[in-house]
Amino acid sequence: MMAANGKKIWMDGRLVNFADAHVHVLSHTLHYGVGLFEGIRAYPTTRGAAVFRLKEHVQRLITSAKFYHMTIPYSAAEIEEAILQTQAANGIIPSYIRPLVYRGEPALGVKNLEGKVSLAIAVIPAKKYLGDSSEAGVRAKISPFRKPHSDANPSFAKASGNYINSYLAGVDALKEGYEEAILLDANGYLAEGTGENIFLVRDGTLYTPGLESDILVGVTRDSVIHLATDLGYPVVQKLLSVNELISADEAFFTGTYAEIAPIKEVGSYTIGVGAPGPVTRKVMTAFQRALRGEDAKYASWLSPVPALPRATVRARG
Repeated sequence: MMAANGKKIWMDGRLVNFADAHVHVLSHTLHYGVGLFEGIRAYPTTRGAAVFRLKEHVQRLITSAKFYHMTIPYSAAEIEEAILQTQAANGIIPSYIRPLVYRGEPALGVKNLEGKVSLAIAVIPAKKYLGDSSEAGVRAKISPFRKPHSDANPSFAKASGNYINSYLAGVDALKEGYEEAILLDANGYLAEGTGENIFLVRDGTLYTPGLESDILVGVTRDSVIHLATDLGYPVVQKLLSVNELISADEAFFTGTYAEIAPIKEVGSYTIGVGAPGPVTRKVMTAFQRALRGEDAKYASWLSPVPALPRATVRARG
């Protein structure tokens, strides 16, 4: 579990003290899960603190809001600026950044289109989502809980309510002694982890579930596809079976908080040699170089954090 502590939280254009960031107990988002969020990371780099793939995360947040008819009262550029302000105000590095779009006013009733749409941004210290030993490989199990079809819950939207499914799968795995769960899609093919995408490696080719498996289109997933391709490894997106996972040479999770976490076991089966394989290690190294600013090819993925907070962004209207 992540320790949620920090100095300042950005709420609708104001930086407030961490302890004073409140919403009403009858807020629509709290009761119905109709909220959107992002997980973003900031790292120390060769040129100072920087946020990793900020633009892509903000664009996904805006896309998520469209699915749920929630008009964010800020442009993409304004949201990016607010995130950089909040990161600077907290001075935490490395950090995990959580923007949240929500309706915080008291309003019960499922079909709420009138409530005020708010934006909050928090910054907390980053820790390993799957544990400090996750780089050596995690133990996972196939979850009895399936990923809902996108006809039920749009998988392209990073919606708060979608993670009830992840909670059930994750808690089931933890209670059985595993670090993570792997969810199948509605048709029994591999989908993703509770908060990560998944990759398999076979004969030097990377495989990952495609959009037809109702996955969240991960930003780290996209980063890995680019990095692996640049390293000369083919990447194939397709339907993947449990058999393909169990017989893979290597497998790993990808996610903003998890970064790249090798999978050493699935249930009673050992993946490959039960340790990070050569392809996984090369991708992990390339990823770490990119986020630390050590590879100029990926410099555009880093947004420098200002030394001090600038004037806060105000909502339009």
